[in-house]
Amino acid sequence: MDLVALTEEIVKSLVEDPDTVSVKEFESENEDELLIQVLVQESDMGRVIGRGGKVANAIRTLVQASSFLKENKKIKINIDSF
Repeated sequence: MDLVALTEEIVKSLVEDPDTVSVKEFESENEDELLIQVLVQESDMGRVIGRGGKVANAIRTLVQASSFLKENKKIKINIDSF
């Protein structure tokens, strides 16, 4: 599974309205790094970030582990609202 698709699947399973979730991949200055931008509604930010950032860190850990198995790139995930 693609890392962006994996991130999108995880985030969509957490939010109330999965149709509004936007996940995009951006190239980083470093070729060994991948930047993933996640946009969710303001009302879903708490669900995606979690108390103390625990859910966001868990998402990053899962995607990073998948990256090490396939592409071996460092993953950065930015979560924001619209």
